[in-house]
Amino acid sequence: MAALRLRQKDQASARAAAGDLWTESDFVFTTRYGTPVEPRNFNREFNRRCDRAGVRTIRVHDTRHTCASLLAAMDVHPRIAMQILRHSEIAVTMEVYTHVPSDGTRRALRKLGKALDGNRTGKAKKKGQGAS
Repeated sequence: MAALRLRQKDQASARAAAGDLWTESDFVFTTRYGTPVEPRNFNREFNRRCDRAGVRTIRVHDTRHTCASLLAAMDVHPRIAMQILRHSEIAVTMEVYTHVPSDGTRRALRKLGKALDGNRTGKAKKKGQGAS
């Protein structure tokens, strides 16, 4: 609710700044003139923000999969995740959860990471550079 209230305030400021150019609608997210956001423009802005944040650019839809995987990794109950993701059926949510690695997979990946990092650190020490 706090985020929606903040959005209402931002939209009211945009409405005041736009004056007669404002287009009234029931949309929560609009352009600075109250018109719907074009999907292509949204994608461009999303990509620009990914670049600015220094994170790998993915499709906007894939952020839902990331959210689902993070919720599962945090042991959030699937029914709660289903509500957060706005899925109408639990089967959809559970299919998304298939991206979450098992504890065994996580342990194996940690071991692999340590082995690779140890190898890199060992080479750096031999060259007199120390660990990085």
